[in-house]
Amino acid sequence: MEQAIPDEMFMNPKLVHELVEVAKDASLLQGVLMRTQETPNSSELVVYAPFTLFPTAVPEAIYHQALAVQTHYNVLMDKISQDVDFLQETLASTIAVDDFTARLFSIHQQILTEGRAPSIALGINRSDYMLDHRGDGTLSLKQIEINTIAASFGGLASRTPSVHRHVLNVVGRLEERRRIPDNDPAAGFSRALAKAWELYGSKSAIIIFLVEESNVNVFDQRFVENELWKRNIPTKRMQFEDIHKMGSLNHDKRLFVNDQEVAVVYFRSGYMPHNYSSEQSWDVRLMMERSLAVKCPDIGTHLAGTKKVQQVLAKPGVLERFFPDQPQIVEQIRATFAGLYTLDMGPEGDKSVEMALAAPDRFVLKPQREGGGNNIYGSEMSDVLQRLKDSPERMAYILMDKIQPIPAKNILLRRDAAPEIRDCLSELGAFGVYVRHDGDMVMNECVGHLLRTKSAEHADGGVSAGVAVLDNPLLV
Repeated sequence: MEQAIPDEMFMNPKLVHELVEVAKDASLLQGVLMRTQETPNSSELVVYAPFTLFPTAVPEAIYHQALAVQTHYNVLMDKISQDVDFLQETLASTIAVDDFTARLFSIHQQILTEGRAPSIALGINRSDYMLDHRGDGTLSLKQIEINTIAASFGGLASRTPSVHRHVLNVVGRLEERRRIPDNDPAAGFSRALAKAWELYGSKSAIIIFLVEESNVNVFDQRFVENELWKRNIPTKRMQFEDIHKMGSLNHDKRLFVNDQEVAVVYFRSGYMPHNYSSEQSWDVRLMMERSLAVKCPDIGTHLAGTKKVQQVLAKPGVLERFFPDQPQIVEQIRATFAGLYTLDMGPEGDKSVEMALAAPDRFVLKPQREGGGNNIYGSEMSDVLQRLKDSPERMAYILMDKIQPIPAKNILLRRDAAPEIRDCLSELGAFGVYVRHDGDMVMNECVGHLLRTKSAEHADGGVSAGVAVLDNPLLV
């Protein structure tokens, strides 16, 4: 793949030093910020969010492929969330061994038993991809995962194009500057949240941002909040504990917090076991799911984003269940699938284990977790599979082909490390939003993208995990 920035530019230390300072100041001016880990509850001590000095080359056709398929992924996630039999069949083996998924599924079952189907569904998701280098030299778009809960960096990704455009402007690369696409996921998120709030039908109701106590990525969320305030839609940041103390349901299941009605609950927490620090947190999740408030995501959509669902969707004939008589859509989605393999007990799962142990560098072991930094590779994967190969515990994971991208040179800027030229790998995400009302899709859009880049020496980990940094595609 072609290098976005000529090699000779990296070989000029004086120029690189000047550009690093220019880029850091540009990021601060644009609000590409994070709180420091040392002071997670203080808004006074902030730093620039980690990012690349230069944008990264992305083939234009592949970039547009990722954006074009996103509306189909939106529909797919929504359909799965409503398919009770599919979720039950697909997750049966996982919930037998994975306590976290089992707790979520238990809430899903309780809501079904109570028989109250929400009339409004809201989805904000992000499908993540890497470019797989095939043996014939071509590149193909392959999905890593889809995030249906707390899909992050829509706010900061709305501000990073200006940073890289400024850097390229300073070095006179005006043609490359024009090839950085516009991007504003924060505006798209707020449009979807506002649509759900409007359909809920109470102008005095609020939107709750459900957040973690310790949140270094608060500014990413604030961009979305501010877009809502511009529309005169009130928002409130709350944690599970706050809603436990102040939340209640009235006689017709409307959710109130301190006598304020809640129209929408937007989850920016709740995707990892440690987010549920007590039984009270689980009680709050159940109360919110039982309420008339629009959940983003609701419990069915949360489950639709699990790795097990991703693996089962790749089986022959499964996509056709959701898109009957729509072979073109099936083909578009299936083209993005990497090889995915079950680890359920039985001959098929046994074959997957043997295959991975025979060639551990070809595969990745994935648990049912979000947030980055959870996947298992190489010798560690071999150790885990050797230990679990005859145990039902292996069903908590899926196996996936390891994607083989082509490294590109870049310089990663983070406050705790000196800028160095590194071989880097990138991951492209497409943001999707949708709103369903009384069975009809009233909004279904791809609202932007996210490019994250990490040093090739790191196998796994996102921006919040301290491994990847923010980037921008430069279309080639």
